[in-house]
Amino acid sequence: MHPVETFELVLVLLATVVALTWVAGRIGLPPSAALLVGGGALAFLPGIPQVSLDPELALVLFLPPLLMDGAYYTAFGRFRRHLPGILSLSVGAVLFTTLVVGAVLHAIVPALPWAACFALGAIVSPPDAVAARAVLQRVTLPRRLQALLEGESLLNDATGLVLFRFAVAAALGGAFDGAAAVGSFLLLGIGGAAVGLAIGFAWVAVMRRMHDETLIVATGTLLSWAAYLAGEALHVSGVIATVAAGIVFGWQQHVVLPARVRMQGSAFWRTLVFGLEALVFILIGFSLRGVLDRVGIGTAATTMAMPVLAILAAVLLARFAWIFGVEGLLAAFRRLGIRRARPLGWRQATILAWTGMRGVVTLAVALALPARMPGRDLMLVAAFAVILVTVVIQGSSLGRLIRLVRPADADPPAQVSLAEAEAAIAHAKYEEVAVKAHDGDGALIHPRLLEEYRKRDQAVERYAGDAEAYMPDIQAHFDVVLAAVAAGRAELIRLHRAGKIEDEVLHDLERDLDLEELSALFQRG
Repeated sequence: MHPVETFELVLVLLATVVALTWVAGRIGLPPSAALLVGGGALAFLPGIPQVSLDPELALVLFLPPLLMDGAYYTAFGRFRRHLPGILSLSVGAVLFTTLVVGAVLHAIVPALPWAACFALGAIVSPPDAVAARAVLQRVTLPRRLQALLEGESLLNDATGLVLFRFAVAAALGGAFDGAAAVGSFLLLGIGGAAVGLAIGFAWVAVMRRMHDETLIVATGTLLSWAAYLAGEALHVSGVIATVAAGIVFGWQQHVVLPARVRMQGSAFWRTLVFGLEALVFILIGFSLRGVLDRVGIGTAATTMAMPVLAILAAVLLARFAWIFGVEGLLAAFRRLGIRRARPLGWRQATILAWTGMRGVVTLAVALALPARMPGRDLMLVAAFAVILVTVVIQGSSLGRLIRLVRPADADPPAQVSLAEAEAAIAHAKYEEVAVKAHDGDGALIHPRLLEEYRKRDQAVERYAGDAEAYMPDIQAHFDVVLAAVAAGRAELIRLHRAGKIEDEVLHDLERDLDLEELSALFQRG
């Protein structure tokens, strides 16, 4: 393909991403499902060239920044508190699904070696961070359930990739050593965490010495790829290295980054993540054409239909079996008096069992299968079928299932509410202004400023005492503020259009109005 044609295709894909995302929002469909189906349909249009997704490039291009984004926003306290449950899902559930899928496939296709069957199990077993995030950001879940799903999506890819490597090596003639596999997994995980922490704290040290906003944002963007590539170069888990660096990034940025950098970086990062997520799903849809061109539609529909349906059933049921099995075990421990054993309850367990969307990792690993791998064509078709069914069916129905099941948040509330935290901040501000409002001799030099902060402190304290009663008055207050900002913006633009102010004045004052508007929108609630 000519370079100009390649660029034109990229523009077509970007336009398609925008259109499909807009359509998905209008009809209430998850964007990931619309992009996946739309990309598959677009790939078969006449004149559209075939797009091949290089598996190694897909992993290194898409996975690190999307993992970093998830780790950056991870609630570290809840992540640490629910780590046993996260490991149960990211290690135990992945291993269990691999074994179940391998056993089911070998029962249906006995001629396929056990190692090859388990290789497919490792491919389809880990739910994908990209697919999970694309769906979870559209729903509201209890805090514990949210922490389990976010943590699982960050760590389970490492488990699946390790299992895949050992299964492929055994299928191609090597011997499988269980003890070596466990040792390798621990080395990859611990080594990846160490590399990620080292790179994350090195980033913090560099950020403390940087003052240029653009360089800070660019360096933060490169952190995800630096951690991933460093982990892979040192033969440890690049996935876990990226997650560890992202957690350090998210934890330290509050004290390292100035506010203006955080706002600028967040806007840039949201746009980048949106583009990458969208392209992931539309390229997965495009990959369907390559799979069917290789295998043949007739072959896929006749000889592969039964194994693929069995694999789909195994993938879905294995997750339910693991989650409800663990639920039963926790309930038994609870009855024995072990207070730390806290079952989720059937409502949250049902939601957790249904959120097993697969995505870019499953496809990339499937495409990376060696050409001489037994059953490779079946594995490719099965991997795509699992992605399609889990993203489209599970992703589209998750919101309705949550409304039907209505899982309750059983975690105890935080010690300080939002209103109480606002009151504490307002009081701290007032105390500082009360000191600075006087000169060295004790004379009051900033009376209006002191009075302003005193009134804010008293108002927020009253609001914290009964937030619901004061909310209508607060909203009405900030509606007036927003109207005033809009009037100021209209006057600013009038002055600029009339040629009475320079562009630099326009940009400076517009920035002030933007900040005032954002502050009012946030405080309005």
